[in-house]
Amino acid sequence: MGKRLFILLVVLMSLSLIGIIFVQSFFINNSLENEEKNFTLSVTRALSFVSRDIQDYEIRKFYGLIQPYIADNREPDSTAIRQLYIARDDDVTDETIIHRNTILEERFKVPSLFFEIDADSIDVSNFTSERSTERFNRSLDGELGIKPTKSLVEFSNLPEIDKQAYEDTFKTLLREVPIYKRVTALQVETLLRRELKSEGIDLDFEFAIYDDDLATKVLTRNFNKSNAYFGIPIFLDSNSESNYRLWVDFPHRKKFLLSSILWMILLSILFTGVIIVAYSSAIYQLIKQRQISQIKTDFINNMTHEFKTPIATINLALDAIKNPKIIADQDKVKRYLGMIKDENKRMHAQVENVLRISKLEKNELNISKERLKLHDLIADAVTHVKLIVEDRNGYVNTHFDAAKSSVLANDTHFTNVIVNILDNAIKYSDDAPKIDVYTENIGNNIILKIADQGNGMNKQVAKRVFEKFYREHTGNVHNVKGHGLGLAYVKRIVDDHQGHVSVESEKGRGSTFIIKLPLIS
Repeated sequence: MGKRLFILLVVLMSLSLIGIIFVQSFFINNSLENEEKNFTLSVTRALSFVSRDIQDYEIRKFYGLIQPYIADNREPDSTAIRQLYIARDDDVTDETIIHRNTILEERFKVPSLFFEIDADSIDVSNFTSERSTERFNRSLDGELGIKPTKSLVEFSNLPEIDKQAYEDTFKTLLREVPIYKRVTALQVETLLRRELKSEGIDLDFEFAIYDDDLATKVLTRNFNKSNAYFGIPIFLDSNSESNYRLWVDFPHRKKFLLSSILWMILLSILFTGVIIVAYSSAIYQLIKQRQISQIKTDFINNMTHEFKTPIATINLALDAIKNPKIIADQDKVKRYLGMIKDENKRMHAQVENVLRISKLEKNELNISKERLKLHDLIADAVTHVKLIVEDRNGYVNTHFDAAKSSVLANDTHFTNVIVNILDNAIKYSDDAPKIDVYTENIGNNIILKIADQGNGMNKQVAKRVFEKFYREHTGNVHNVKGHGLGLAYVKRIVDDHQGHVSVESEKGRGSTFIIKLPLIS
């Protein structure tokens, strides 16, 4: 996959993920706004019913108080009768039609204490209406008959008119009564709770009745006007106006609204999280595969380069042996055969390194351990490289400061670990190799430090130096032989010994490899 195509795929996938998150956020926000609107509508409807019920209750209460004083079986304190007569002649039927409307007004004295006004009593009137229509035949002597030929009588006490008249009167009389004597906080709370539950809102609330901007005594203890969210007029007068307003606040309103769509939010977060994890994993795998592909390409190039030299050397040696002049010279034949054997060993060692790492990863390499002195292993490893170092006019100095050096290790593999690190120090030193080996005890561990003054490496390379096949990228220049397997092998062996290996390095100033191993008694 090309670099541009890879970047394009990452950008498109990132934009798609951002788009999904944006759509989910928009959908959740839109749902929350809808829940807010529905909540507002439900609370407003509940408050309207509460306002109506409070006023209806008050009207019924005071009507019930005066009802005994205006009952039908009670003698009125005074009466008044008003009558209206209308007569007309019907020439077709030769009849005289008389319409009569009689209104009886009964006045009752009602104690004023019901309304708390400055008067001993008030007059309440009850009106009864009687309407009659009579027909008289004029054919008898041209005079009206003594008895009507037809009569229709209707009685009514004007219930609707009475009701409206009483309501208007009560509203006027009760306007000056203190609000706390008209309704109690308990009544308001009971009505509010009932109506809110009928709207599906089971939520704690605080309320208060305000006279314009002044709080009245009808309120809950924790009510705060600045937090009030809903308000509606109560005790409307005949003109549907009022100075009183019922305010309600829901301290946990936001929590209630969120809980209504909580399942939606949790599912959105869950699915979005799954998408993000899958996306991150896919991107990581793409990057990892790209790196592995690059590393494998470098490895194949390095391996090809490494094999070219021994193969070419073997071919030249074989060609030389075929020469009749050389084949007669036994010393030269032995020399060329020795070169072929050495180069063959070299290629075999390279293949073994690859197979050894593969077995380590599959846990197929059986490593037996025994009690050994780490100082002895270090001395043995130094012996392997001492001639090479001295040939380049360098040195390997040991500083054994650890009083205890007994560890549980495999002789062959751990010696190879130290040799590999020393070999790297030699290979990556352009000048004479200068290597110092230190040991020290820290707690129940022994620390081994191998420091060189070679080329060193930057921090980015140091982080990846223990990866399989990884080598610092130098283009097609192979001035240092290897396949990036040595330090990967070092890490796997140290890990198998329950140890830890790390590196401290600075470009141009050398590197220090640090191995920590547990001591045994």
